[in-house]
Amino acid sequence: MTITSPHLGSSDAWTDARLLYALEEVVEKELNRHLKVAKDWMPHEYVPWSDARNFPGLFEDGEPWERAQSKVTDVGRTALVVNLLTEDNLPSYHHEIASLFGRDGAWGTWVHRWTAEEGRHGIVMRDYLLASRAVDPDELERFRMAHMSEGYESDNRHSMLHSVAYVAFQELATRVSHRNTGHQSGDPVCDRMLARIATDENLHMVFYRNLLGAAFGIAPDETMAAVRDVVVNFRMPGHGMPGFERAAVAMAVGEVYNLRIHHDDVISPVLRYLKVLDIDGLGPEGLRAQEELGLFMNGLDGEAAKFDEKLAARKARMAARGK
Repeated sequence: MTITSPHLGSSDAWTDARLLYALEEVVEKELNRHLKVAKDWMPHEYVPWSDARNFPGLFEDGEPWERAQSKVTDVGRTALVVNLLTEDNLPSYHHEIASLFGRDGAWGTWVHRWTAEEGRHGIVMRDYLLASRAVDPDELERFRMAHMSEGYESDNRHSMLHSVAYVAFQELATRVSHRNTGHQSGDPVCDRMLARIATDENLHMVFYRNLLGAAFGIAPDETMAAVRDVVVNFRMPGHGMPGFERAAVAMAVGEVYNLRIHHDDVISPVLRYLKVLDIDGLGPEGLRAQEELGLFMNGLDGEAAKFDEKLAARKARMAARGK
């Protein structure tokens, strides 16, 4: 089955300003749909406050943090810190998307609503981590200061289409990372909290995915090129935080987020839903981007297969040692 996406004007005419205007009605429609299905929730209701006790500092009864106090697994702790530090950079993310999408009309309403919803995630995760003593609070704060002091600059500032394409995949990647962190955490309270966050992230993904689909109908060649660029060069927004590479390896081995998950649960579902590789009626630039995207996905699947083999071998070695 093929999908025909007619060109609505010359490619040279599709400036960011024209695309923002052309997509305004779609944004309003998706915003109204989002507001109908999104449910408000209270971060404090997901935190085990009865487990909390004072840390050293102003309180004479303050108890230093020790790893044995944590209920979460090692990989859960690592992923929780990465996920929280990513959420901590919300001010920079808001600045990025507000600068690209604007602060007026339906675009502006969405930008502020999205920011408000994302703010809950950092609040509840930090409260959970401190109340449950899941992580070293001093180290967490040092990481936060270092990460936020660096700021954040998107890899996808080439155009608003690049930004829309990126967040369509990134919101799903974040949802998957949160959900798998909960599964691997070893703490049912943590799992429930991250499931709640993942629900928000999924709704955000749907908003951007539908917006990306509408962009294919307006400027198919430009949108295809943006999707190719984003998929080929994809990086999570927290890539610049302290120790990210080491944490990413731990999360990959711990099956929180790795190449197989990235291919099967993040990139492929969005491409499949929008039938990106089946879109017809493209010009030369769009066709080239579509072909390059298909080739990259085949290569990514091959790399994921190699990772699967290494992970299976590692599990076999660990099982043999345990006997």
